[in-house]
Amino acid sequence: MHGPAPMAAIDHPHRYRRDIDGLRALAILPVLLFHAHVPGFSGGYVGVDIFFVISGFLITGILSRDIDQGRFSLIRFYERRFRRIIPALALMILVTLALAAWLYLPGDLEGVPRSALAATLFASNLWFFTDTGYFAGGADVKPLLHTWSLAVEEQFYIGFPILLMLLARHAPRWRTATLWGMAAASLLLAIGMERDTSGFTFYLLPTRAWELFAGGLLALGAVPALRRRWLREGVAAIGLIAIALPVFLYDRATIFPGVTALPPVLGAAALLHAAPGTRIGRVLSQPLLVGIGLVSYSLYLWHWPLIVFTEYATDAPLSGALRLVVIAVAFLLAYLSWRLVERPFRNRNRVPARAIFRFTAAAMTLLCLASLALMALGGWPTRFSAPVLAQMAGQRDFSPMRHRCHDSFMRDAAPCTLGAPVRADAMLWADSHGVELAYALSLEARAQGRALIQRTTSSCPPVLAYEATDPRCAAANRAAFAALRADPRIRRVYLSAFWANGDFDAPDFVARLDRTIAAIRDERRDVVLIGPVPPQPFDVPRHLAHLARAGRLDQAQGVSRAWVEARTPHLRALFARWQDRGVTLIDPLRALCAAGTCAITADGKPLYFDSHHLSVAGATRVVRYGRFPIPPPSHSRRAAIPPPAPRPDR
Repeated sequence: MHGPAPMAAIDHPHRYRRDIDGLRALAILPVLLFHAHVPGFSGGYVGVDIFFVISGFLITGILSRDIDQGRFSLIRFYERRFRRIIPALALMILVTLALAAWLYLPGDLEGVPRSALAATLFASNLWFFTDTGYFAGGADVKPLLHTWSLAVEEQFYIGFPILLMLLARHAPRWRTATLWGMAAASLLLAIGMERDTSGFTFYLLPTRAWELFAGGLLALGAVPALRRRWLREGVAAIGLIAIALPVFLYDRATIFPGVTALPPVLGAAALLHAAPGTRIGRVLSQPLLVGIGLVSYSLYLWHWPLIVFTEYATDAPLSGALRLVVIAVAFLLAYLSWRLVERPFRNRNRVPARAIFRFTAAAMTLLCLASLALMALGGWPTRFSAPVLAQMAGQRDFSPMRHRCHDSFMRDAAPCTLGAPVRADAMLWADSHGVELAYALSLEARAQGRALIQRTTSSCPPVLAYEATDPRCAAANRAAFAALRADPRIRRVYLSAFWANGDFDAPDFVARLDRTIAAIRDERRDVVLIGPVPPQPFDVPRHLAHLARAGRLDQAQGVSRAWVEARTPHLRALFARWQDRGVTLIDPLRALCAAGTCAITADGKPLYFDSHHLSVAGATRVVRYGRFPIPPPSHSRRAAIPPPAPRPDR
């Protein structure tokens, strides 16, 4: 979701390079096809890195020439930036606000004006850094998520011209070395933080600046020119391969950016440096690619909101003929935006300098006021009927302790004790799937005068030696097990995770879970395995609200039980083996999928708050259906325990 605005040929004081517009096409097409779920383009998001390099190359070239020739003006620089960025961006944000206000349900609308305000002020990367991840749940209803990259660029260009001016005045010989140093520092920071899951590395300028510097250093002649034809041909070919491979080989699970951003960045730099006059340069200069490159900024602006709104209206990911229609419409909108908005505003005869500054001030003021007005409406619920609102309320039906208790290890906070105000004699150890179950369990525990400890960490199943792509999981799980061993009062351990996510049924993962259960049993603690919650192919409250809006709520149903069982055969076999050894199994499928098709609503309430996390209503249903109070452990280290609870339904 990314792409800086293209530069017009009239602004380049030297000859126009058609191959650069062709390179823009190679940047925007993977982004578009990735977002449209076209098979084979799983790493298309690297297009942003290509855009950053192009932007750094072109703008640094303009800045350095103007500064070296003594004709640089900061006001003139920002006039050019406003001409390129603001008109098309402002129109897109305004249309997005209007469409969201018409189409979005209250819970989904609330975030749109906030992101619009951030996008208007070129701070959307900061907003989305705190609000969501690029691949996180909820991104599919954020029509302005793609503006984060524009914010990164504009933040870079606030200080970069001033830096070049100061270097030209006080340390001209150190200009290139200074930029090399800053680029290296940014790259090292990105590599050092590449496993950080907060979004800092992806969204924020300090870890993205090196990509802009890479293009800037090329423009300053920091890389020697390639004189030999065969060498240019080879470097250009390698550059194209370095761009293509990530597009086709990377996916959502790739740790990015960091070391993995080097191929597309260096590939783009290689093409900028070596492509002119080569075979690949001639390919990039073909009219079709040049034409796509010319409209790439508008195509970037319009494609993502178009995809988001289409998927929202149809309540399904793009596929089939609809995907082709949306792509075609995106190109049409891009052409119209380029022809009717971008080009007129770039013409200084039609729009003088003072006019562009007045337009920018007026547009930003209008967008800020419109955003604030929609924010004040708080989702504008009066647009919808009570049944629709009742289903949307499910998006907030999560544990009231989630914000305080979940991910406590990552916040260096003590784990929460839930239930009665007594010493806990049980622990729930889980990823985020355990949060609402912990709360439902705590209500049962409180009724018995007991308590349990919640230890839940996002995306970290309770499996010793599990790291996946995030080493924090191993640390969190080691801490949980150490706490268990150190506290003999903990006599029962509940294990829960997103077992049905498709990755946890691998034999090596199942073997690690097997060893984890054995290790807990060796500590003479009882184990309760909470089986897989059936994931749904849609956001459940939103899906139910759409059905309620159409008067078809009685048609609500989820995936089949057989589908979930087929997705987790190795885990289910492991659970069955441990049942035979005295481990208790609580199977949510029995509570949710008794009819063969899994329920997603009960008593008028959604059983999920998104596509796969149980809501409090759903967790309570699982707990009560399984007669799921905290039962007394068989390996008691204390004499006094409550009477045995009813045996859970198996």
